Amino acid sequence: MLGQHGRGLTRALFTGPARGLARAGVTPNMLTVAGTVATIAVAVLTLPQGHFILGPVLLALVLIGDSFDGILARLTGTSSAFGAFLDSTMDRLADGAVFGSLAVWAALHLEPGPLRTWTVAIAVSVVVLAAAVPYARARAESVGASAAVGVAERTDRLVVAAIGVLAVGLGAPSWALTAALALIAVASFITVVQRVMTVRDQLPRAAQETRS
Repeated sequence: MLGQHGRGLTRALFTGPARGLARAGVTPNMLTVAGTVATIAVAVLTLPQGHFILGPVLLALVLIGDSFDGILARLTGTSSAFGAFLDSTMDRLADGAVFGSLAVWAALHLEPGPLRTWTVAIAVSVVVLAAAVPYARARAESVGASAAVGVAERTDRLVVAAIGVLAVGLGAPSWALTAALALIAVASFITVVQRVMTVRDQLPRAAQETRS
């Protein structure tokens, strides 16, 4: 939801800098890979250690930069199926690093007990669900349907996670992050269900009964 509303603002802010990158010979795929490497590095080096102010700030900067690849592709006329595939694949790796790092933090820093158990379990479930949301859309498109619906896109998930992490970094109890992760998990699950139901309504019954 947030991603849909923010794309116009992103284009307005970053078109100028993207033109500069294009003149420098930077390609969209370069930005995609560099952004993913930076996201993974920041997540792994800050979140498990509990750097809950520095980590989200650096991740926000990296993720803002992640918007440049699509803008650059449109400016240079280099949008491609491979670029879309690469971008989606790299996003899954970056998301896994972020939420996996939060699971590691919980396992290392929370006291043994229900809160630690639930936080680790929910964070791991978010890793799975964060991959399932775009997979459902991609699989829908592969069978000729559209599944661009849902309450939890990638931007939504990352913003909620950042709020939870920053809250704990600023002194909120640890369960604030657990609650944020639980919200992401529930919203992601709802999004998967929404996409499954949407595709079911679009496909003829004969196609629904065929299994690949």
